Amino acid sequence: MNETRERLLDAAERLYAERGIDAVSLREIVQAAGARNATAVQYHFGDRAGIVRAIFARHAPEIEARRHALLDAYEADGGTGGRALAAALVRPMAARLGDASGRAFLQIWADVVNRPRPLLPLAVPDDPPEPGAAGGAAQPPKTDSLCRWRDLVEPVLEEDAARLHRRFTAILYAATELARRARSGPRTDDRLFTSYLVDVVAAILGAPVSEETRRLADERDAARR
Repeated sequence: MNETRERLLDAAERLYAERGIDAVSLREIVQAAGARNATAVQYHFGDRAGIVRAIFARHAPEIEARRHALLDAYEADGGTGGRALAAALVRPMAARLGDASGRAFLQIWADVVNRPRPLLPLAVPDDPPEPGAAGGAAQPPKTDSLCRWRDLVEPVLEEDAARLHRRFTAILYAATELARRARSGPRTDDRLFTSYLVDVVAAILGAPVSEETRRLADERDAARR
């Protein structure tokens, strides 16, 4: 049973990375995995979201440990420095560039994040609905490292940057760039790419909100009342 499950995950990871989640049917995953039972995916994972959740779970332990360690160091240093927070977002994910499964995961992660309605709560939109709110997924537990990162970033942001979902902009940019790097194949050295991505994410988090943007945001908010 476990062997079949792992083969299904391997096949789903590869196909989703190559073609995107929406372009791959459950039947194709079963065929690519060489599973005999046509309902093997439903048996092991339930549905497409269940497969994606299982793929995330494959990579979560290492990513969570790395990000929590960086956030621990950030707090131990007094909780200052936008670049340290940018590094805590980027570096745990960039570490997955070193192997084929990790590169596939990064492409799938970007696919999940870059949706009008995230496929999983793990995408961590900037201000997700409260548990039980209509039309939205419940927040992941606060022990999730990305939720912890989000909470630590909040006081660093300008108030207007926060209301314009600057944290999600940073997550989305990092996901897109990491997926692009992953698609380009294995590299002998990702250090420069990673360091520069940290620089850009730090700039996104710290960029001032212009008067024009502030005015337009005020107009939008007034129209919603």
